[in-house]
Amino acid sequence: MSNSIELKIENKIAFIALNRPEVFNSFNREMALRLQSTLDLCETNNEVRAIVLSGNGKAFCAGQDLKEVTSPELNPGFKKILEEHYNPIILRIRKIKKPIIGAINGVAAGAGANIALACDIVVAHEKVSFIQAFSLIGLVPDSAGTFFLPRLVGFQKALALAMLGDKISAEEAERMGMIYKVIPLESFEEEVNKLALKLANMPTKALGMIKELYNKSMTNNLEAQLALESKLQIEAAQSEDYAEGVSAFIEKRKPNFKGK
Repeated sequence: MSNSIELKIENKIAFIALNRPEVFNSFNREMALRLQSTLDLCETNNEVRAIVLSGNGKAFCAGQDLKEVTSPELNPGFKKILEEHYNPIILRIRKIKKPIIGAINGVAAGAGANIALACDIVVAHEKVSFIQAFSLIGLVPDSAGTFFLPRLVGFQKALALAMLGDKISAEEAERMGMIYKVIPLESFEEEVNKLALKLANMPTKALGMIKELYNKSMTNNLEAQLALESKLQIEAAQSEDYAEGVSAFIEKRKPNFKGK
């Protein structure tokens, strides 16, 4: 059995690691399909209340394994790569009603960069870089890069990054709003774990609704967004976690959320 994706679940957190370090965690078909099935498992496992996506070795993900696409025997073709590999990964990341931290531990290039940007909260250490590498080999951005990047950094900046293929440092990525936070390398794992544990102990149902609201805000008009806010707020107010949160506030104690 391949170990191209590693999964560890502890303290209500699913730690998913891309595990092809010898090729900087570049995607082949097997790894892409395994990541999809691993995300599905995390979605349906009620013990999992937060997800951390990272990479083993020096890189987060270098994008597509070019040896696969240039091999007559292995090449699945770009139609299959996009429709069966990357697009389903992006849709899973956005639709799972649990918070997903992109813990970017090394270079994130091409599809790897855009998978990172699709996560809910993206953190990186100061040695990390992000590269929209597609134009450098005559391709166009995929994996929702043309959807998320302009919304994160603005149209002009995103277009320039896509065309020029500039390498962006973690500090610059934070400054321009591409990622949430840069964490010092020496405390990166510890701080990621703290962040994941905080999310895992928060009201999971409400976090899932917040994620849905922000997803829909990408395309809704004001009236539709207000209507969705009203609908989900009414649902949230009927949750066990809301009742616990109010009780804890009144009783001046720390809430014990169950994710229900």
